[in-house]
Amino acid sequence: MSDTPELRKVAVVTGGASGIGLALASRFVADGMHVVIGDIEAGAIDGAVARLTEEADGTQVIGVRTDVASIAEVEELIETAERAFGRIDVVCANAGVETGGKFLDVDDSAWRWLMDVNYFGALNTARAALPALERSGDGHLVFTGSLAGFATGTPFMMPYCASKMAVLAVAESLEIELRAAASKVHVHLLAPGPVRSRMIDAERNAPAGIQINEDAARREAMEAFRARQSAHGLPAELVADMVADAIATGTFFVLPHFDSAVAALERRLSWIRTGEAPGTRVAGS
Repeated sequence: MSDTPELRKVAVVTGGASGIGLALASRFVADGMHVVIGDIEAGAIDGAVARLTEEADGTQVIGVRTDVASIAEVEELIETAERAFGRIDVVCANAGVETGGKFLDVDDSAWRWLMDVNYFGALNTARAALPALERSGDGHLVFTGSLAGFATGTPFMMPYCASKMAVLAVAESLEIELRAAASKVHVHLLAPGPVRSRMIDAERNAPAGIQINEDAARREAMEAFRARQSAHGLPAELVADMVADAIATGTFFVLPHFDSAVAALERRLSWIRTGEAPGTRVAGS
């Protein structure tokens, strides 16, 4: 790698070796940006870097194995990007996992693993990246949330819903704080519904000692979700295009499934107004 790479904008993407993260990295390369991929799967990083390097036209792509649950590793990812390219313009806190089951059937170790990645991983990324984005003069921080952050009660996915609601709260609060401070850094919240990705297989990356729920009902529900995802999920590339548009326009909410997000919020408002939780009405009442 050259000691003085051509001055271009620079993007860092966690969870960037597959799914939405890889699509984001590919879109940034197409837009002429240098890209740094952080991911926990070393083999997937190598494949992603090789693919994106083939797509690149004068841009550079590097990969750094990163466990976003570790603030030290996320700080090293950000420092590596700044050392390589001298600046950072876009950071996508995209890494995420999924596990779950009925409330009392989800082991403490599974809760903590999921929250370490989905919530603390996003928090670590934002804390490590914000000073670098401020230095760039016009930075963008993208949190990957989920429609689940608006729509609680998804069967067997309580930990995931909780983590994405927490990400929503951090993203909204940080954007309000930055606007009040007249910062030039903008926050964006990506909150998709089903997208064609490997999220449903996220338990493949569970560390040793994490007790995963093997309940048959949970597995059946996840296979049904997999079928819906395959049949009706949006292409990750379309989602990446929407993020790029939001960055260009300064839009906070990126809602690929807009109508579903609004419907989820309306269900919560109805709950507040009527006291009746969604999905609890007895048939015929």
